[in-house]
Amino acid sequence: MAFVEQTDLPEESGYPPPSRMERQIRDYIGVTVALIWQRQAIFLAATILTLFYFEPAKSLACYAAVLFTELNDLVLTRRVNNTPHISARAARFLLNWIVANTILSAGAICIFVFMIAQQQGAGGHFTPLFFLFAAALFAAMNNHQIFVVLLIRLAIYGITFFAIVLMDIIQVAPPLSSELWLHFFTVVFVLYFIIDVSFVFLRLYRRLVNQLEELQDEHERTKIAYRAKSQFVAVVSHELRTPLTSIKGSLDLVNSGMLGPMPEKAQSILKIAGKNSERLAALINDILDLQKIEAGEVDYRFAPVDVRDLVLDAVDSNRGYANTLKRKIHADVDGREPLLIRADEKRLMQVMANVISNALKFSHEGGLVTVAFSRIGSKVRITVEDSGVGIPENSKDKVFGKFTQVDSTDVREVGGTGLGMNISKKIVEDHGGVIDYTSTPGEGTTFFIDLDILVQEDAA
Repeated sequence: MAFVEQTDLPEESGYPPPSRMERQIRDYIGVTVALIWQRQAIFLAATILTLFYFEPAKSLACYAAVLFTELNDLVLTRRVNNTPHISARAARFLLNWIVANTILSAGAICIFVFMIAQQQGAGGHFTPLFFLFAAALFAAMNNHQIFVVLLIRLAIYGITFFAIVLMDIIQVAPPLSSELWLHFFTVVFVLYFIIDVSFVFLRLYRRLVNQLEELQDEHERTKIAYRAKSQFVAVVSHELRTPLTSIKGSLDLVNSGMLGPMPEKAQSILKIAGKNSERLAALINDILDLQKIEAGEVDYRFAPVDVRDLVLDAVDSNRGYANTLKRKIHADVDGREPLLIRADEKRLMQVMANVISNALKFSHEGGLVTVAFSRIGSKVRITVEDSGVGIPENSKDKVFGKFTQVDSTDVREVGGTGLGMNISKKIVEDHGGVIDYTSTPGEGTTFFIDLDILVQEDAA
C-alpha cells in the first residue's frame, strides 16, 4: 500500500498541523513521484509493443497525450513541494487540478486501449483488455489517497471495459452461450475484483491516516502539558529564589558571628539550616538551568578558550570545597602544549565544577582528585580522575539521568540535586563534544570530556 508519512511542520514556522486534505494531497504527490519511472517504463513498453502490431501513428499520438499528463503531474508536484502549508482554498484548487489531470490521463489511456480493440476482430481483445486491467489494478493500489480521484479513474476504466466487450456483442449479436457473452461476464468479475482490491487499500490507508492523526493529537497534548509543566516549574523556582536568597543571607550572617554569639544549642541548628538552604538554592539553580537548556533558551557565547587555563581555573575554584571535605585536588598540566577550543567558558566551567565536585564527594577522606588534559588526534580530552568508591556497572542512566544518583540511599555521605551531570551532558553536547566515564568499583572513576581542538585559522 502506498503511504507517505508526513512529519509535522516545525512549531516555530507558525503553521498549523496539516489538515486531512493536505495530507492526502501530499501523500498522492509522494506516490506520484515515487512511481514515475515505473509508469514511464509501462507506457513505453506498451507503446513499443503496439507499434509493431497496430497503427503506429495512433499509438504515438496516444503516448504523447499520456506524456502530457505526466508532465502536468510533475508541475503539480513541484508546486506542492514548494508550498510549506496548503490552505483550504489552495487545497481545493490543487484537488481540482488533480481531478482534471486524472480525467485527461485515464481518458488518454482508454482511447489508446479502445483504438487497439477496434483494430482487432470480435473476441480477440486480449491485449487491450490486459492493458486496461493492468491500469485499473495500478490505480487501485496507488490512487487510494484521494477517493474521488480513484473513483473517477476506475469509472473511466470500467466504462472502457464494457465498451470493448459490448462493441462485439452489438456487432455480432451472439446467443447467450457464445464466448462473447463469456467475455462480458468475465469483465464483470474482473471489475468486481478491482473494486474489492481498491476498497482494501482504501481502508488500510484511512486507518493509517486515522492512527497518524491520533498520534498527532496526542503529540500536541503532550507539548501543551510539557509547556505548562515547564512554565510552572520556572515560575515556582523564580518565586522561591527571592525569599530563599533572603533566608540564606540571614543564616550566613548569623553563622558568621557578626550579630554576636549565639547559644551553643542554636548554633548547631543554624548550621544545619544554613547547609539545607545552600542545598535548596543549588536545586533551584539546577532546575532553572535545566529548563533553559531543554527549552533551547541558553545563550552560548562561544570564544577561543585555552584548555590549560580552564583546567587550572577549575581546580583553583574547587580547592576550597576539597579542603572542606578533607580531600586533595591537583592539576596535572605541566609540560602540556597549549590547546584552544571553541567554547562558552562560563558554561564549561559549570561542567568542570559538577564533575570535580562529584569526584571529590565520592573520594575517600584524604583521597586525591587529578584533573588533566591530553590531545587525541583532532580532539582534546579533559580528565577528572579519583580513587574513590567507583561506579557500579550499568549505572550510566543514573549518572546522567535527571534527579538520579548512583548512591540514592538516605545514608550517603554527600548530598546533591541529581541534575548536575544531566546538565553537564547537555552543555557538552551543545559544544559538539562527548562526556563519559570509565570506572572500577572500589578503585575509582575517571570522567572524560572530548572536545574539538580549534585550528589556528578558526582562532584567528
